[in-house]
Formats: sequence, C-alpha cells, structure tokens
Amino acid sequence: MSITTTRLQSMQPTDIGVDGPTPFDMAKAFHSVRRDPLSFLRRVSEQYGDLVAFPVPGPPALLVNDPDDVRHVLQEANRNWVKRTVQYGALARVTGQGLLASAEPAWIEHRRLAAPAFHHQRLEAVSDEVRMAADHALVEGLGHLQPGASDVVDVAALTHHVGLGAVGRALFSADLSGHAQRLLDATSNAAGLVVRLGRSVLPTADWAPTPTNMRLRMTRRRLDAITADLVAERRAYGRGGPGSVYGDDLLGLLLDSGLSDAQVRDELVTMVIAGHETVAAALAWTLMLLAEQPDVQDRVREELVELGRPVSMLDHRKAVPWTRAVVDEALRLYPPAWAISRRSVGPDMISGIDVPAGTMAIISPWLVHRRAASWSEPLAFRPERFLGAGTGRTGYLPFGQGPRLCIGREFAIGEMVVVLSRLLMCNRVSVPSDWTRPRPAALVAVHPRGGMPLLLTRLGPGRG
Repeated sequence: MSITTTRLQSMQPTDIGVDGPTPFDMAKAFHSVRRDPLSFLRRVSEQYGDLVAFPVPGPPALLVNDPDDVRHVLQEANRNWVKRTVQYGALARVTGQGLLASAEPAWIEHRRLAAPAFHHQRLEAVSDEVRMAADHALVEGLGHLQPGASDVVDVAALTHHVGLGAVGRALFSADLSGHAQRLLDATSNAAGLVVRLGRSVLPTADWAPTPTNMRLRMTRRRLDAITADLVAERRAYGRGGPGSVYGDDLLGLLLDSGLSDAQVRDELVTMVIAGHETVAAALAWTLMLLAEQPDVQDRVREELVELGRPVSMLDHRKAVPWTRAVVDEALRLYPPAWAISRRSVGPDMISGIDVPAGTMAIISPWLVHRRAASWSEPLAFRPERFLGAGTGRTGYLPFGQGPRLCIGREFAIGEMVVVLSRLLMCNRVSVPSDWTRPRPAALVAVHPRGGMPLLLTRLGPGRG
C-alpha cells in the first residue's frame, strides 16, 4: 500500500454532523479524483447532498453547493472566509501576490490601483485593439480558407492565440508579438504546475528539490525575464500623456503607482494567466455549443448583421442581447473557474451547522451551475433563460461573487462577444461528421481535453 493511501485512510474528519465519503472511500477514489475531479465532485454531491464533509485531519473541509450557503461564504461573511488555502498557495507560487492570490490588506490596495484599467471608458477605448487582436489570430488560423471552403480547426488553440493577443493589446497597449510565444509557453507551463501543486496530497516545501519544484523555478525565471523585458521597454520609452508618465493601460498605471518592479511583475503574470486562460477556454466551449445548435448560431449572426457596425467591448450590455445570453449560458455550462476555496478565520454557521475556525469551504461553480434545484433542464444549452433583467441567475458565479468578484469580468465578457462577432460574421462553425464532445479537463480553467476540433466554413462575400 502506498504512503499516500495509508495517509488517506488514517484521516478522521472532524465530527460536525455532515455526511461525506469515508477515508476508505477517498483512498479508493484517489486516482480518479486526480484524473477527473469534476466527475468526483458530481458523484459525491449526488450521493451526499448540497453540503459534503471530506475526511481531513483537523478542521473540516466542506463541499458547499447550495446557492444561499455559497453567497454566505463569498459575500455575506466574506471577511471571515479568506484565500489561505492550498489552491491559492499553489497559484501564488507562480503569480506571487497578484490580485488573484493575494489576501487583505495588500489585495485591497492593488485592486484600487488596477481598477482604472478596467473602467468602462477604458474598455470602450480598447475595443479596436481587441478586434485587431481577434482579426490577426483569425487570419493566421483561418486565412487559408477561401469562400465556401471548409476545414477542421482546433478552435481551442485558435482562441488561446486570440486571448493572448487581446491581453497584450488591451492591458499593455502594445502588440506582444515579440514576446507572445514565450509568454504563451511560460503561462501554459505555469498553469500545469499550479494544478499539480494544488492537487498534491502530501505538502512539499518550496525549497525541496522535487521535479515539480525544479520545473516551477525554471518557469518562474522565464516569466520573470519576459515581464522584466516588458517593464524595461515601457520605462525606457514611456507612453504617458497628461497626468501619467507611463500611460493609462494596466502596465502604465502600475508603474505610475510606485509599486516595485517585483510587485508589477506579480500583477502582470496574474493578468496574463487569468486573462487569456479563462477567456480562451470559455470561447472554445461556446463555439462547441454553437456548432451543436446551428439555429442558435444563426440567431447570433442575424443580430450582428442587424447591428450594422463592429461590436464594441460594452455592446454586450444592451446592443446584442442574444449574443450576450449565449455567452452567459455558455459560462453557466462551462465556467472557466471550476473550483473556489476559502478558509474561515473564526467559527461560523453553514446550513444551520456550526463550523469551527479553520474550516475550508470548497465551492464548485461547475456544480452550482448544474444544480437541478436552481436551474430547469440544467444540462441543456438554452440561452433564452438569460434574456430579461435578472432572469435565470440563481446560483450563477462564473466570475466569483462578493467583494472579490473578478476585476476582469466586464473585460472577459466584452472580449468574448467581440471575438464571437469577428469569427461568426465570416465563418460558420459546425461539428465534424465523427463528432464526440471532448471531455472537460479541470486545470486552472476548464479546458477541452485534447483540444476542440470543429468544422469551420468560410462564408461568401458580404457576410464579413
């Protein structure tokens, strides 16, 4: 028997009166948990309900699935529930104390500094940049198609390139083509290492010479070098106007703020990982759903034609309601952030049950979004459920909830709408003849395992 299995079987959960798998159950499921955590979480929630206790030594670890309990942890009692968990500790080893992994009070100050880069006026101003990034990636990936021609394309790879270009142009006001491939490779490697560290059962010290730690140090050095190049170029040339030395994009705002280069590095790495990993994955799943339901796709295209102008980053609010509903429903079925974790500073109560300080809450948007008690036909792709103000949003948290709602939410949704508009106005997406849905891979974001091969057909003149 392995050391890991022995340790799992020896765990005894804190008795707080919540059902869940036994240590023996966890030992039997160990490999399947690591291979497919989404299926494991679904199975335990179906077996034990909306509140599940996992067998861990010390304070409890709870899977929290009821929307009211989720709201309590992330919003109502958020000061008591902080990001001091294995998940965010692993992330911080790559991103440092950037916005995604940092805790108060540093998080509050960094969010205040970064907020102007995501202001509505700023998002509207970068619409052209995002469109150019999308067009550039689409030309590279689909430029070989003549009108009427078709080809099977891995749209997951395509959306990764679109996402990276959009981050570079919008957040750094520059085309990152000189750094793009290095940055993409480094962030992809970093994402894989974060997943491996976050799933580790036996904690490993940062200094231990394990293969994962050695790869992590190498990846960090690469990320450090790339971001150092970006910072050095901006410091050398500047881009500032009135009231700013370095410009009004995220990089310029961070440099103007007086943060150290190390702190600027942490925020840049955070934004690149969060900004392109999540949007790229969400776009790939959205294209899959549209390929499977051509009538929904046709309605998107009709709405875009009726708009009569290029879509901007803020048009999703009112100008293209059906396209926005498609994005919302795709994010419900395939939320990029599949797990959120928090640890309680002091005692609290969840579902009427007292829980001690140190309790860990695990919240899976993947489960909450597919909860039959909250959603009619929860596994069906029905964008119409999001038409109308406030409809169909019970237990909806693709970008988190509460004060730590993702700062890039508007940017991500706007980018998705813009990219979809650029792709669908010139191309029809459909499923290949031997179509089988890719299985979801729960990494930093939920990616399609093995890519997303879809059939793209170039539309004739007059549709671009």
